[in-house]
Parts: sequence; C-alpha cells; structure tokens
Amino acid sequence: MATTPSKDHKRREREQKKMYKRKAREEAKAAKKAAQELAAAEAVKQAAADKQAQADAEFEAEFARELAAEAEAAKKGAD
Repeated sequence: MATTPSKDHKRREREQKKMYKRKAREEAKAAKKAAQELAAAEAVKQAAADKQAQADAEFEAEFARELAAEAEAAKKGAD
C-alpha cells in the first residue's frame, strides 16, 4: 500500500510555495526601486551636464562676438 502525504505536509508545501512567491515579489520591488533611483540619479547628472554645456556654449558665443567686435574696431582703426 502506497503512503500518501499527510494534510500537514501538503499545508507546509503550500505555505512554503507562498513564501517563495512573496520573497520573489519583494525582491522584484526592491530591484525596481533601485533601478528607479539609479535612473533619477542619472537624470540629475545629465541635467547638470546639459546646463554646463549650455553655459559653455553661451560663453563661447559671447567670446566670438567680442572677437568680431575687436576685429571690426581694429579694421576701422586701420582704415
């Protein structure tokens, strides 16, 4: 005669299965939260880099205008 698992054994297996699923969900949530935090940090870095690039571009444009004005003044002075 074959023995069948007891109801208690089946209950423990169900509870263990639920525990594994719960743990997997919690790990997935933690991974998702970490990914979001990393993305937010990268966005802040990118925003700072964009702001710096814009400031550099404005400085270069202003410098080019000043050089052109000086060249124009030198040209007028030479004439």
